[in-house]
Amino acid sequence: MTQEAEPEVERITATAGDIAAINLESARQRSWNRFWRTPELPGVAELIVEQEQMTAQFIGDLAAFDRLETLANELIRAEPLSARAALIAAQVACSTHRFAQARESLVQAVACGAPADAAERLLLTLDQATGEKLNAVLATRRARAARPDRWDERLPLGALLADLGHFDEADRTYSQALRDYPDVSPFPLASLCFQLGVLWGEVVAQPQAELAARWYRTAIDYLPCYVKARVHLAEIYLDQGRTDDARGLLVPALQSGDPEVSWRLADIAASAGDADEAALHLALARTGFEALVAKHPRAFADHAVEFYLSSGSEPARALELARLNLSNRPTLRAYEQARCAALAAGEADTAANWSADACERWSGIAAFRGSPLAQHFAAADPTPLEHTHVRT
Repeated sequence: MTQEAEPEVERITATAGDIAAINLESARQRSWNRFWRTPELPGVAELIVEQEQMTAQFIGDLAAFDRLETLANELIRAEPLSARAALIAAQVACSTHRFAQARESLVQAVACGAPADAAERLLLTLDQATGEKLNAVLATRRARAARPDRWDERLPLGALLADLGHFDEADRTYSQALRDYPDVSPFPLASLCFQLGVLWGEVVAQPQAELAARWYRTAIDYLPCYVKARVHLAEIYLDQGRTDDARGLLVPALQSGDPEVSWRLADIAASAGDADEAALHLALARTGFEALVAKHPRAFADHAVEFYLSSGSEPARALELARLNLSNRPTLRAYEQARCAALAAGEADTAANWSADACERWSGIAAFRGSPLAQHFAAADPTPLEHTHVRT
């Protein structure tokens, strides 16, 4: 994928990000107060799921996942046989990547009469996250995004297109969503800009760091508290030797408790030759990752693998977590990560077996052509890629 020009990112009018974050926190607390008074009150639990997911995604408050599990358990206690409770349990399980449990709860919700659209939406998320039936998921995603007044369907469509290697269409989908955005909330705008940053900075075959940085900066402009965007932009700055700029991005995000912030601050300190500060942040990152993996192992296994393969310097731990992640969601990305972990841990046979499995499962998608796993495929099987098919 190439882009001959890098146009300036147009800023859409939206509510100031700091104000929006304060409003989200106030609304979240009000919703919980209403829920504790009357758990059965229609719409409140559903609103809490949305608000807590936003709090985790944008604010970096990962304790939101603990609160979501409390919500699901309390609602099941209050409405043990309701479609509503089962559907929310499925949504919460999906949020923490307990995909098998989410599917079970979704089946129960459908059997109890859950709304068809909500059930389909969650099933699409589950299939997309686990790499199942992606041809069918893509067709349904396209159809849903084409409906009038369904602007919100374009972001998951863009993410799926990027996963499949349809980078130009993913870029067009995200960009069109930005142009058609009908509201003033900065949260969806920041998310779209972040996804465009990931697309250009990490997913395409030839990453364009400067363009990715523009999108990350725009995401932070919309939402200064956006921890993930700060971390990704800091990584680019660190690669460019802009350590002061990277540190300036991350220090305000330390209060979130996200261990990736400490991890990157350790890298910055190490690059500056400050071994003591690097060791301090590295210890905080390790403690943070282990705490998250202890509570929500499937949700944070892939992040922890990246840490232990790099600054964390524990290949055996990385391999252990990579196995867990791959068993939970056998996506192309999970196979790539698992192969790297196996090689780092000195398990070449395991890496080769995983490469072969990945080739069999994923060699029919465009994204596979740019994957390191394609090298194994080319060495093991001379059949042209065009003659293979992705499992659906």
